[in-house]
Amino acid sequence: MILRSALSSDFPAILALNEESVRFLSPLSMERLVNLDSEAELHRVLELDGAIVGCLLAFREGTTYDSVNYLWFAEQYERFLYVDRIVVSPAQRGSGAAATLYRTVFAHAAATGVPLVTCEYDIAPPNPASERFHTKFGFRAVGRQRVAGGKKEVALCVADLAANPEGTLHASAVAMPNTGEPVK
Repeated sequence: MILRSALSSDFPAILALNEESVRFLSPLSMERLVNLDSEAELHRVLELDGAIVGCLLAFREGTTYDSVNYLWFAEQYERFLYVDRIVVSPAQRGSGAAATLYRTVFAHAAATGVPLVTCEYDIAPPNPASERFHTKFGFRAVGRQRVAGGKKEVALCVADLAANPEGTLHASAVAMPNTGEPVK
């Protein structure tokens, strides 16, 4: 797999990945993706045999991003890196692709002096696999809120790099490639 910065030519594949997992994510249009890309701190893709099999979008504090979850974190914390979405194709789930993307987030946060990585996952309806995955990376729930017109409830989570510099799977000491390098 190759980890690299997302290009606008990747956007159709990113939208297709998002649609495959939309029950866990918010819907995404091309216009919205273009806007998110322009504000993202990190927008990366995983490529395998010429196909996009994973992507991540993450934002620093201070953007105009209007996600209710991002806004919650912005009200609580001065400095953070918010993981808006990490999406992996169904065929690559369990392959380590999501862990690779999260290691990229943690490595970037550590390299840029960001003390907190934030995210959310669904708790109603429950997503126990996501909860277990995020716990392995040192995330802890610090709040919850109803979203999607009350149809979902999310756990709002923080991983504190200072309190958990190594974490179970945390890889801030491992340099992750930003463009075109093979991922092992």
